[in-house]
Amino acid sequence: MRRAAAGAAAAALLLALAASAALAATVPCDMRYPSDARVSWRCRTIAAGESVERLFGERWMDVLRFNRLDRRHVSAEVALKVPVDLEGIRDFTPMPLDYPDAAGEAKFLLVDLGEQFLGAYERGRLVFSSPLATGDAGHPTPVGEFRITAADATHHSSLYTIEGTDTPYPMTWALRFHVGPDGAAFWLHGRDVPGYPASHGCIGLYDERMQKAYYGTPARPRLEDARRLYEWVVGDASERGERPIAGPRVRIIHGASGDRSTGC
Repeated sequence: MRRAAAGAAAAALLLALAASAALAATVPCDMRYPSDARVSWRCRTIAAGESVERLFGERWMDVLRFNRLDRRHVSAEVALKVPVDLEGIRDFTPMPLDYPDAAGEAKFLLVDLGEQFLGAYERGRLVFSSPLATGDAGHPTPVGEFRITAADATHHSSLYTIEGTDTPYPMTWALRFHVGPDGAAFWLHGRDVPGYPASHGCIGLYDERMQKAYYGTPARPRLEDARRLYEWVVGDASERGERPIAGPRVRIIHGASGDRSTGC
């Protein structure tokens, strides 16, 4: 009974996120996350010629983190959630600062699908966090207990290409956390972060250098959470090629079953 109720709640959450994501394709400020209730914010539509750097000064990264959005997806007519108190969202994170379940582990990753955020913990203390783009309604990210078992700084998708091209989609700074019964692999990796769940089941983090290389923007990459996570897990980021590693445990919460996911 309890398991059925939990499954129903998870499915309801995924449907709510999917509905929000449909709106977010044109109006990102219509996305809703549980932590929104803790921050007073207003919707602000970006005008032609405006940029987040000019609008929000040194807090521009925090505004993007609050919106789970990268700069490539900020353009005229896009509506952002802008906190009333910008100083109040310095280093914004909805993740718990302490996570007792991880107190005995040197490193531990917590992924909250409802928040679209990841937290990296050392002995149960949050050391950094990052906004995410996880699986969409048709390709949900699997939930449960996993472990990082492989690393590949220059990985590419074996299933998907960059839209409109034959170029395999780049999955930079990739960390494999799950292989499904059908052999489909799931990775944490660098990708675009559009402000809503948008992947085929993998977990995407900021990588503006990759976006500049493949999409030509932004001109000056700054957001590199995927590389930061990779270096935190692996240490030496200079080695190339896929290799097995004994990485930290990964817990993914607040989502529906990943049985229909296709991997990346």
